[in-house]
Amino acid sequence: MLSRKGIIPEEYVLTRLAEDVPDPSRYRARERRARFVGKNGACNVAHKNIREQGRFLQDVFTTLVDLKWPHTLLIFTMSFLCSWLLFAMVWWLIAFAHGDLDQSTRQLHLQPGGGGAEDFVPCVTDIRSFTSAFLFSIEVQVTIGFGGRMMTEECPAAILILIVQNIVGLVINAIMLGCIFMKTAQAHRRAETLIFSKHAVIALRQGKLCFMLRVGDLRKSMIISATIRMQVVRKTASPEGEVVPLHQIDIQMENPVGGNSIFLVSPLIICHVIDRNSPLYDVAPDNLHHHEDLEVIVILEGVVETTGITTQARTSYLADEILWGQRFVPIVTEEDGQYSVDYSKFGNTVKVPTPSCTARQLEENQSILDSISLSPRGTIRKRSVRLKPMFCISDEPS
Repeated sequence: MLSRKGIIPEEYVLTRLAEDVPDPSRYRARERRARFVGKNGACNVAHKNIREQGRFLQDVFTTLVDLKWPHTLLIFTMSFLCSWLLFAMVWWLIAFAHGDLDQSTRQLHLQPGGGGAEDFVPCVTDIRSFTSAFLFSIEVQVTIGFGGRMMTEECPAAILILIVQNIVGLVINAIMLGCIFMKTAQAHRRAETLIFSKHAVIALRQGKLCFMLRVGDLRKSMIISATIRMQVVRKTASPEGEVVPLHQIDIQMENPVGGNSIFLVSPLIICHVIDRNSPLYDVAPDNLHHHEDLEVIVILEGVVETTGITTQARTSYLADEILWGQRFVPIVTEEDGQYSVDYSKFGNTVKVPTPSCTARQLEENQSILDSISLSPRGTIRKRSVRLKPMFCISDEPS
């Protein structure tokens, strides 16, 4: 309908309609292994058949913080409503026991010769029903104080209830407000501005095959003592026949500042040299497909400069998300006396000459590098001469 009115081109609508039609054969052909860690850092693990559910109640505060926002707001509202209703019932019972709700008693004291209205002193003034008791309960707990209802010294039990309700109200305020503050200031909120490249690449660096990815921070406030580590998760079997479905293997990195610590002021390319100690030592271009049982997990940790809270950002790369023979394009330039970062090219890569063999084969036969041109002319540009590049910059696949 929109294409007939000229709002949306017809070919676009037809393309979208074709994409929306489910094709069972296509989905079966593209079936891939399940992720252990999602691209957004969420762990793809379902905990089932937990018998000792009472352990969660032993740490109530953490359980409340871990709840989803609708559940937290529901508990927040119900805790106040239940406390107001509970103490409203207590105030109503005190008024009932003292005779404040008995209209005949009031009329008796108001009649001539009955002692006068001044002889009858209620526990709480102006409580005539449960509704007025509920309103008085709210006024006491949240200290509104409209002035229409107040306590008298007639009932010592009412004074005790007043003290108890104030203490209970303070405890509820402390717990619920603390939970909401912790939920809004959770560490993973800061991790939303820590970004990773959607794809990792494998290319030559210093004559060796390297696994590389790019990481950046969108905020100006720094991550103090930032460290990054990587793991390979794959299914392995021991010589004794034990099958480990999620075997986690640490891999070493060569960062621009050395070690695992990084100075994340501008986007950095994290590099792992694929040597004989690397779990990627026998990975070839033919292995980088969606059927390969391979997942590289990247974990970035650090302390938020403004809050002092430790944060952690995670992502992962499956085999088909690792691009062979490409490297990241430069995105940091010097302009007007300062360094400028172009995040529109954050995930862009460029093709570079790379041998189509494993790191083991390259180490055993160094003559493979002699047949590869490591410095193509198309990658060098001059301002005075306009050259046509041999390698095109490809946008990040969606």
